[in-house]
Amino acid sequence: MSWQSRMVGFHLRFLLKPWLARLDDPGRFAGDVDALSLLLRRPPFLRRVSRPDGLTWISAGKTRRDAVILYFHGGAYVAGSPEGYAGPLGNLSRLSGIEVCAPRYRLATEAPFPAAYRDAVRAWRRLRRLGYRPENIVIGGDSAGGGLALALLSRLCCRGAPPRAAFAFSPWTDLALTGRSLYENREADVMLPVGRMEEVVELYLGDAPRRDPRASPLYGRFPGCPPILLQYGEDEILRDDSRRMADRLRGFGATVTEDALPDVPHVWQLMDGWLPEARASLERTAAFVQGSFEATSR
Repeated sequence: MSWQSRMVGFHLRFLLKPWLARLDDPGRFAGDVDALSLLLRRPPFLRRVSRPDGLTWISAGKTRRDAVILYFHGGAYVAGSPEGYAGPLGNLSRLSGIEVCAPRYRLATEAPFPAAYRDAVRAWRRLRRLGYRPENIVIGGDSAGGGLALALLSRLCCRGAPPRAAFAFSPWTDLALTGRSLYENREADVMLPVGRMEEVVELYLGDAPRRDPRASPLYGRFPGCPPILLQYGEDEILRDDSRRMADRLRGFGATVTEDALPDVPHVWQLMDGWLPEARASLERTAAFVQGSFEATSR
């Protein structure tokens, strides 16, 4: 563990985690999350264009014209925005040489499940109408957005038109909350208070089945699945959401790469510029994305 990660972990454990644990209403902190996103580093020459169709295009440096990363932001389905992710996604674009398309999907405070999932499908269809073929698109996301990306992936696999590849950072894949790490890591996780998970699930799903694959891709089907990269922390309460997701995907014949790091906070990749582990993980992701395109061009 780097000294930077140790310092960030200390502040998250004693400042952010207690704040999240005592929130009166988890659906009322979206504005605070956007304010915290101002701390995320941005690369030079960042370009961000938000369009009326709900898609935000983010890039930095030279990018190829024939490919795109479709990325869904995290925030437990109650917070977050493409604009707040401009810095980390700009860095991912610069490292991979591919532009990022970040959709604005409806949060639970605006519209309950399955609104976010339908918005994810709509974003995919929009890219298709813009001329991107499935093999031109890589899907990604973090936390709740990682679960959303994998739920969309299941739909596309079942329809026989999967993307080029997919990746997820600490994805939330099981809203039934059956992972052992929720309890094994409840003290070790420096950021997420497990005591609020049930409340967030109820806010997002309402009376919908918790194992609906559109909300919990751990229970989805993935025939003909493309290569997948999963990155997660060994000490996270969501650790087993990734581990079991990897096993599920391999059961359908997918090639899955797991990057499991000790002593890192939830979705540490967003802290590029602050944590050396974040830059290393983004570089690994960029290499995975680039490699997925090179694999079929040889």
